Amino acid sequence: MIQLSKRLLEMEESATIAMSRKSRELKAEGKDVISLSLGEPDFFTPQFIKDAAIEAMNKNFTMYTPVQGYDDLRESIVRKLKRDNGLTYTKDQIIVSTGAKQSIANVVLSLIGPGDEVIVPAPYWVSYLEIVKVAEGTSVVIHAGIENDFKVSAEQLEKAITPKTKLIIFSTPCNPTGSVYSKEELRAWADVLKKYPNITVISDEIYEHINFIGHHESLAQFPEVYNQVVTVNGVSKAWAMTGWRLGYIAAPKEIAEACNKIQGQFTSGTCSITQKATIAAMDADPAVLKDMIAAFHKRRDLVIAALNTIKGVKTNLPEGAFYVFPDISYFIGKSFNGTKINTAEDLCMYLLSDALVALVSGEAFGDPNCIRISYAASEETLTEAMKRIKISLEKLA
Repeated sequence: MIQLSKRLLEMEESATIAMSRKSRELKAEGKDVISLSLGEPDFFTPQFIKDAAIEAMNKNFTMYTPVQGYDDLRESIVRKLKRDNGLTYTKDQIIVSTGAKQSIANVVLSLIGPGDEVIVPAPYWVSYLEIVKVAEGTSVVIHAGIENDFKVSAEQLEKAITPKTKLIIFSTPCNPTGSVYSKEELRAWADVLKKYPNITVISDEIYEHINFIGHHESLAQFPEVYNQVVTVNGVSKAWAMTGWRLGYIAAPKEIAEACNKIQGQFTSGTCSITQKATIAAMDADPAVLKDMIAAFHKRRDLVIAALNTIKGVKTNLPEGAFYVFPDISYFIGKSFNGTKINTAEDLCMYLLSDALVALVSGEAFGDPNCIRISYAASEETLTEAMKRIKISLEKLA
């Protein structure tokens, strides 16, 4: 009999992937399911990036790549970080990976072991806790509710720090809430963190360009904590390159070298064609994304306006990414046709069966009072989904 590892048995399946699978199964049965569960832009990769990939193939960039990434790609990332974020790095501080998820895993595996504590503000991205679990660390979750725009204050952060704290992981703009930390809020975090120089922070900035307030702020901009911050980014979201699989870190050199060592034993270097295509994205003016960002902004307003017409649904106004994270606690305990809603997961399953709309429970993101709605879909699709959701929720009593 096969004995699976304790590590695997303790790991949760990604809730977003699980719900996406369920919606695909229903579609295969002929059901008209609208899936708003995955964080994937419904735009295509810009043509100039695809052209760069074709050119790379024609020039026979089809061999193994350096583990840390091509030099010219890492140099283009250095230029991008200086141009867009005001951050100064050298190419030996950049490690390119097969997606930002691998970038985060590399850092966690490089730093965390048994007994180490990792502070994770909630709501959090579903994979943070599971990656910490694989590294045999302990996650210390800090909760920030909708009344605080789902953002953890510097005071909350400091209160959670113990002698065992080694790492903090957070995202801005945030998946799943769309909340964006301001410069002032990050400044307050930096004032706390500088007192604890042995603590490293993973700042997940994959949604950097999808913000509706005009300018993204990076934690690493503050000189006193620059050497404590690992900035994680990639091309999946803003550049609509989810299938290309490329993420990267900008980190203190010691951490970059550690991640290079880990990656060298797991995957080695990222796809050669993807790397060459990414140079085109890094060197491009982010202004070319303005139409896509405007479309997301319009969709956010459409979804928020629709949710605000449903009795019992509480919303905030997310400033970035492409998610809303409404509080649905009003519906806990209600029922329809013998189906009782005891949890946010129950509500998502009810909406999947009754409204044929796939969403993700907030429990997977650390907030059992909420659900995540991705608005990476057309306005027509979102309008229909919101109509279905409203009809189904109004049945609950």
